[in-house]
Amino acid sequence: MKTNYNVPLGRIIKEFSLEPLYMPENGENTLISTTEINRPGLQMAGYYEFFDANRIQIFGKSEESFLLRFTEEKASERLKDFFAKKPSAVIIARNLDVGDMYFKAAEEYGVPLLRTKESTSDFTSALIAYLNVQLAPRVTRHGVLVEVYGEGILLLGESGVGKSETAIELVKRGHRLIADDAVEIRRVSNKSLVGTAPDNIRHFIELRGIGIINASRIFGAGAVKLTEKIDLIINMEPWDVNKVYDRMGLDNETTSILDLDIPSLTIPVKPGRNLAVIIEVAAMNSRQKKLGYNAAEDLLNKLGMADDAKAVATEKEVKPF
Repeated sequence: MKTNYNVPLGRIIKEFSLEPLYMPENGENTLISTTEINRPGLQMAGYYEFFDANRIQIFGKSEESFLLRFTEEKASERLKDFFAKKPSAVIIARNLDVGDMYFKAAEEYGVPLLRTKESTSDFTSALIAYLNVQLAPRVTRHGVLVEVYGEGILLLGESGVGKSETAIELVKRGHRLIADDAVEIRRVSNKSLVGTAPDNIRHFIELRGIGIINASRIFGAGAVKLTEKIDLIINMEPWDVNKVYDRMGLDNETTSILDLDIPSLTIPVKPGRNLAVIIEVAAMNSRQKKLGYNAAEDLLNKLGMADDAKAVATEKEVKPF
């Protein structure tokens, strides 16, 4: 079942330092539930088919100059028709000095009227990016999220496999912790997942035998980070002697989260393995693959086995789901 998320208008006002020109009672509690915004040029011309009043409406120079073509009486009539649709909020860009007809229409129909000093394009872009994060589909996974050499690494595995201990070792080696135990993952675009920690457990880590520690207090503010894009998923599991693990790196495994396939690896865990170093190498190798270099394919080419590499790749492409 799909969950719809929303964000109070008051939070948007605070985030972008918007100036309230008119705010109805409880207007700051207006819930914004769509990432789409609208510039009401067509509506000022009288076209309201497909108009969505749930969208935030942004007036810029174009809309204001269009209204100035009319007499004050006609322009006021157009604005009243627009505000009568009761949009969730109207924001005036570029600190434009709008006339009394805006205030009267907003007050008559109880529509929040706000203003920003930013240009229309810059503000629209920033607002859409903000709403994409705040309203993104999300899921919480048991795991650890760390940033290693600029790569967001999500560590998954059963409780007690060593995810938190590995994260501490990575932090001591200069990398950064985003979340331990519970990772809130949001799909902010058709290509990207971003992870963060729930507010109440942010920067805390549980270490068996020691208890709860605060990573930001012990290792400093530079050892933690609020959010990070998820570039690679590493599944940690106890070493199974009967299981065959990938030794070449030709297999491009993925893990699906929120209908996005993220590159993934399975790393077996046993005493004596330095998992922090292994994960560092995995992060660097992931960056190399993004740049178009695959060490396994390069080795097979040097050994004169390029056809074998192509055959493996072709087999993967035609492999049925």
